[in-house]
Amino acid sequence: MNKSEMIEKLKDYLPERRMVHSMNVAKSAMELCDIYGGDREKAEIAGILHDVAKYVKFSDVDSYCHKYGIELDDIEKTNTSLSHSILGMYIAKYEFGIDDEEILNAIRFHTTGRPAMSLLEKIIFIADVVEVGRDYPGVDTVRELAFGGKLEEAIVHSIDGTISVVLSKKAVLHTRTVEARNYYVKLIKDREKGRDSVVF
Repeated sequence: MNKSEMIEKLKDYLPERRMVHSMNVAKSAMELCDIYGGDREKAEIAGILHDVAKYVKFSDVDSYCHKYGIELDDIEKTNTSLSHSILGMYIAKYEFGIDDEEILNAIRFHTTGRPAMSLLEKIIFIADVVEVGRDYPGVDTVRELAFGGKLEEAIVHSIDGTISVVLSKKAVLHTRTVEARNYYVKLIKDREKGRDSVVF
């Protein structure tokens, strides 16, 4: 399936406004690849397809799980905002013919993040929240960090914002997001310590 066919097929899964978002994410992801040395082609595909399952109805989640042998964790079972990522990975694989594990993982973890993400995973995670159509408190800071060579710092700042919103709603925060934040906070601190210890 070429890119044009992929985009045409995606129209059966997403409304126009989410199609625009997906194309914006693909564009931002490619721009981030230029900064961090990522694979532009993989980033474009992952960006286009990252939300393919965004509009799967809660009542249809079980049928997808049965069809593709998907195992949701206890948090994903009750929250389509989280389950759409793993469902999207399987839809991308079996309905769009994507067999690249890096692309599939970028789709899988674009919502929660996870510790030790690949470069593509980090790029899609951030492209999703900084694309040109996004407008929320703190987005400019995340953009400045992401496009200013501080990808991990952008991830932490984005997660901090997500945590604030989730807490304000008294909603459940996925433990994987906390683990991702802790991992990158430690990574940044360790990196800064390393710089501080360098003698010139």
